[in-house]
Amino acid sequence: MAPPSSTVNHISNPCIYGDFVSSHAERKSRFMKWLSKLFKSSGSARSSGGGGGAGGGGSSSSDGRQPQFLGEESMVWHTPRRSVDDRSRNERDKDELDRAIALSLGEESKRPNGQRWRADNDEDYAWAVQDSLIPSLCGGCNRDIGHGNYLGCMGTFFHPDCFRCRSCGYPITEHEFSLSGTDPYHKSCFKELTHPKCEVCHQFIPTNGAGLIEYRCHPFWSQKYCPSHEHDRTSRCCSCERLESWNARYYSLEDGRSLCLECMESAIMDTGDCQPLYHAIRDYYEGMNMKLDQQIPMLLVERQALNEAIVSEKNGYHHLPETRGLCLSEEQTVTSIQKRPRIGGKRLVGIRTEPQKLTRKCEVTAILVLYGLPRLLTGAILAHELMHGWLRLKGYRNLNPEVEEGICQVLSYMWLESEVLPGSKHMPSTSTASSSSSSSKKGGRSGVEKKLGEFFMHQIAHDASPAYGGGFRAANAAVNKYGLHRTLEHIRLTGNFPV
Repeated sequence: MAPPSSTVNHISNPCIYGDFVSSHAERKSRFMKWLSKLFKSSGSARSSGGGGGAGGGGSSSSDGRQPQFLGEESMVWHTPRRSVDDRSRNERDKDELDRAIALSLGEESKRPNGQRWRADNDEDYAWAVQDSLIPSLCGGCNRDIGHGNYLGCMGTFFHPDCFRCRSCGYPITEHEFSLSGTDPYHKSCFKELTHPKCEVCHQFIPTNGAGLIEYRCHPFWSQKYCPSHEHDRTSRCCSCERLESWNARYYSLEDGRSLCLECMESAIMDTGDCQPLYHAIRDYYEGMNMKLDQQIPMLLVERQALNEAIVSEKNGYHHLPETRGLCLSEEQTVTSIQKRPRIGGKRLVGIRTEPQKLTRKCEVTAILVLYGLPRLLTGAILAHELMHGWLRLKGYRNLNPEVEEGICQVLSYMWLESEVLPGSKHMPSTSTASSSSSSSKKGGRSGVEKKLGEFFMHQIAHDASPAYGGGFRAANAAVNKYGLHRTLEHIRLTGNFPV
């Protein structure tokens, strides 16, 4: 889980301290020597009234070097020392350690009101002070630090190899790292965890002119992407609305639409393939005691053929900019798809169409549905258009768009719910409808198809248009309160939803 960025500190130059003195006797001897020097110098300082050095409360050490502190992270290091001292590095480091212990002891000797803590003897006191200053356990491995380099951060000490990034697990050796709470990170690892990446181009989403990270996010899929991809001709799936990723190319349909790989898995490509689904939905209506007495022709068509049919159709209200289904009442000749296209690379080609004259024998001529959509979306469109057909065959006249489209959307939503949510209250009641619906599932819903069904339900429920969105919410509220058949009867008598 990515840490919250609000608690992040970016720390520079983790401090590496010198070697420990490994010999107990050597440490004791050298420390006692520094201790005797300190008592002499501190006595002299008191007699002269000086406030500098170790006992004067200043922040500088006796050699003028200034410790540096970062925030409240207990992170301390000394600026690099430049000296002509020709002693070995180990000797200088040991000398510095002894100096620090002696100076700290001097601080202890200056208590308020002249109070000074003393052990029974100076040797015990010296060892108590030294033990309080030198870390014994590593905060990473919980083993003795022993002798050698160690690293201090957040009031804890580590072997250099034990100070590791919380994300990748490798030691942090850079001069800068990020700290979230008490967890350290490589700066690059922390950016990977917290800085959002575009799911289209897979780059870090850039900041805008105000220095803020600005991105777009799909309300259902939570797909994050750079705002520029809304205008750079990035393909969008005509079914699920997700933008095409640069590492997963979409399929191109012959009428200019794009289809993602997940929607392609269950896409219905020609009229013959759609017939079992169409009959299953008719059986669903019968299971709801809403039998359609007439066999209404159903055709799968391309986008252009559907748009031409919409222009010729005088009745009905159409959901722009993309209508995906139509219930015809006029006599027309339309081009239907008789043979599914084949896959050529990332394109679907070789589609075979055939003109077909549709003659009106009642109020409903045919149902047209756009080809190349996933099974559940195709079924939802069929359920919607069949409700238009049922209303016309049952004599519902001159309904306003909010009422007619709203109740049709309710039937579409109910069918999706019966397919996606097992045991739904909208499952059909008759054995014929149940067996037909189950057989159409071809062994049940996959996880991918179930998620698509939930998305199509989300689309219906959150549609912003007055007729399809507002009409659905009003119709759904009436059906939930009074039931489907009482709501339909009220519509037949009044032309409005019951309240």
